[in-house]
Amino acid sequence: MDRKTDKQAGNGQRVPWWRVRMMWLVVGGPLAVVVAALVTAVIAIRGADVVIGSGAAPQSQQPAEDSSGDMRPAIEARNKAAAEAAAVGASSAQR
Repeated sequence: MDRKTDKQAGNGQRVPWWRVRMMWLVVGGPLAVVVAALVTAVIAIRGADVVIGSGAAPQSQQPAEDSSGDMRPAIEARNKAAAEAAAVGASSAQR
């Protein structure tokens, strides 16, 4: 074989393309990505969740009617953080 991709062995004989280690580095990366994508697709298809067709949210995802007391600490912390961020932004804009 007189192909340019062949490599000469130490004894003068040409080495087939599948014996050249650099070729496996070049082909191995994209091949590994394709295999990983196929494995991911199979996992996603086999482990897919069941689609709920009624349009109603499950009981655990519906907001409670009396949840304002439960969320009060979180809302206060959010408002405090937003007020501090606005104060920092205003003071840096004045400089």
